[in-house]
Amino acid sequence: MKRPILIHPDPRLKKVCAPVPDLSDDLRKLGDDMLVTMYDAPGIGLAAPQIGVLSRVIVLDCVKEEGETPKPMVMFNPEIVAASDETNTYDEGCLSIPDQYGEVTRPKTVDVRWIDRDGREQSNTFDGLWATCVQHEIDHLNGKLFIDYLGAMRRQMITRKMQKLKREMMRT
Repeated sequence: MKRPILIHPDPRLKKVCAPVPDLSDDLRKLGDDMLVTMYDAPGIGLAAPQIGVLSRVIVLDCVKEEGETPKPMVMFNPEIVAASDETNTYDEGCLSIPDQYGEVTRPKTVDVRWIDRDGREQSNTFDGLWATCVQHEIDHLNGKLFIDYLGAMRRQMITRKMQKLKREMMRT
């Protein structure tokens, strides 16, 4: 089921999310709903707080090439356990900050550990866009947005645009 995506500024987007204690059918359904919502947006990642759920759950799929097989991932309690000194800079965007982008520099590769939808612990090394995406989504779980990496003036300008967008959305 597709869920509405919160738009910045919303206080829920700045909250630190609680760990998922145990996997349940409700949590697996949440992961499925998040994938549907992310693909519909369309996006390559989504964190639970973006749909108003303050739990440590993210989904991602950075396969963007036409005809390539999608690689949807649902991660419960993801954590970065190691990061490279080498960095990458991407022009990041966010489904909670539509049509706004900013250059963010992050570690080029990260090792991430998480629980999969079957309750098994997984770990993987992510590189390139996948690394940027998983870091971006884990930031959401810690109440951090990509605009927090930008300068104060740019951040304020984007926030004002989002406030205006939210006012326009409420009128329709």
